[in-house]
Parts: sequence; structure tokens; C-alpha cells
Amino acid sequence: MLMNSGPNIHILWNFVAGPWGGGNQFLKALKDKFSSNGIYSDKPDNADIILFNSHQHLDKALKLKQQFPDKIFIHRIDGPISLARGEIGKKTDRNIFLCNRIIADGTIFQSHWSMVQSHNIGLRKKTHEICIINAPDPNIFYAKTYTEKKNNDRIIKLIATSWSSNERKGFDIYHYLDEHLDHKRYSFTFIGNPDKPFTNIRSIPPLPSDRLADALRDHDIFISASKMESCSNSFLEAMHCGLPALARNNTSHPEVLGNNGLLFEGSIDILHKIDQLSSHLDLYRRNLTIIPIEEIAHKYLDFFRCIMRARDNGFYFSRRLYIPEAIFTQFRLKN
Repeated sequence: MLMNSGPNIHILWNFVAGPWGGGNQFLKALKDKFSSNGIYSDKPDNADIILFNSHQHLDKALKLKQQFPDKIFIHRIDGPISLARGEIGKKTDRNIFLCNRIIADGTIFQSHWSMVQSHNIGLRKKTHEICIINAPDPNIFYAKTYTEKKNNDRIIKLIATSWSSNERKGFDIYHYLDEHLDHKRYSFTFIGNPDKPFTNIRSIPPLPSDRLADALRDHDIFISASKMESCSNSFLEAMHCGLPALARNNTSHPEVLGNNGLLFEGSIDILHKIDQLSSHLDLYRRNLTIIPIEEIAHKYLDFFRCIMRARDNGFYFSRRLYIPEAIFTQFRLKN
């Protein structure tokens, strides 16, 4: 349990109750954990720490820094966006990097891969930086008691999820499996927004978190095939529901997967890796290792306190900013 004494924290985010992307789901879980320990403020005026996210609400973050120069601002970064969205993403990255340089007192990356890539394309290093992985709400995403299945002839249930219908979210692999998977031995469910219809894969529209978690617990193996992820929340939700995973061997996937499944390169080996993981399914499920949201929230809080101590010891100097209105206009247009 978190200590219920410490800095008051405000997350600069418009929270959405239903299914609405991984960032929204993680920040809701983090907010709930801070709130349950009495260290969350619904208003930035009463907060010591303001956590802002990626490219969202940068104009608001800038105005709050002008209004409250003595508060500590922490920037949670994903991406780089340009690796997924090309030229449009480059403009977004420039906005993220500029705002990080102007007002952020510390930076939280969701994976080591994301940190390295961001620095490689121009994000300036800060004195206070850290990598902290995500975690879902444990009241929703938890594993059921698992009993080993002795019948080796049973259908193995595969599942993948994606809020985004961007083709880079792994749809090349999902459509390959739709055509080439042995559907007498395996079933495949996709939950989310597909880029185009499937023939054999069962497709379900996005579900609220509680129903999504129930669906995950009803399956055996999660497949994460995205071509670019800084830290996939859908991937983590599945593992927290007790599912070993097959993950594409790229970007942050190896970090997030750990020893909880197998990596694959693409269509060349995905069928073999499905067979391999299925044959050792009970072993992987018994040894599944996850980091709970309590530990993640502790890491966030420790990082906040570290920066507060640096400030109190004279290593931090608040800045009163003058920011031209053109900058605010730029960020409003890009959010």
C-alpha cells in the first residue's frame, strides 16, 4: 500500500469512462491508486505534482506552468510518434520534445526502447528521467484460478485486441492467421476495431474494461503483433488476466513480454510459435510474472519525491515563463 502522506498529484487528462485507448485505461488505474491513498487532487491548483501525457493538452500544461511556476511538472512520454505515423508524427514529436524542454522537471518513459528512440531523434536528456512500465486496474484485470487442462485435443483459444484500426497494429499477422491458422485446433477472437473484416476470426467491437477482462480470462494465449509499441496496455491487460503471450520481436515487446511467452518475427514463424507455446501452455501460465499497479504507483511516487528533494536541496529552480500566444496556438492545433 502506498503511504497516504506525500505530494498531492494531479493528472492532466480528460478521463473517459468506457473503452478509449491504452493511455486512458492506464491513467485511470493510476489515478484510482493515488486517490485511494489520499494523494490525488482533482484540481491542479491544490496539487504539488502535475503529470501530463505525451502530446495531449500541451497548451493547458504550458498555461498551468505559467500560472503555477513552483509546482513540479512531470511529462509521461510514449512513442516516438513519428515511427508509427511518419511525417505527421514528426510534427507531433517536435511538439512533445519542445514542451518537455520548456516545462518538464522530469520525464517518465514507458519502456527503455521508447527512451532510447526519443533521445536518438532529438529529445534532450534531463537530469531526472526514468522508465516505468504500465499496469492495469487489478480490480478488473486479474487472473482466474488456473487448473491444468489434461485433454491435449481441446481447442486452444487465441485472442488479440486493438482500439486502433491502424494497419500497423498487427493486422498483417491477424489476416495471415485468418487465412492460414488451423481453425480446427485453434479459435481466434479479435476484440476492437479491425482494419477490414475477417473471414474465420471472430470479431467483437470494443468492450468496456470489465467485459474485456472477462473475455481475456476465457482465452488461453494473447497475440501482440503491432509493428510499433512504446508499451502496449492491451498486451499488459492480457498478461494480468493470466494469459501467456506471443509478441512480435520489435520495439518494446521483448521488454514487456519478459519470460511470459515467446517472440515471433512475422508470418514466417508465427504458426510454429503458436504450436510451441500451446504445447507448454500450463508451464507458462504457472510461471507468469507481472508487476502490479501498486508497485507501478510506488515507482511514480518515488520519482516525484526524488525531484521534490532535489528542489528542496537547491538543485531545482522553478521558472517563470513567458510563452508567446503563437506557441499556445501551435499546441492547440496539434492536440
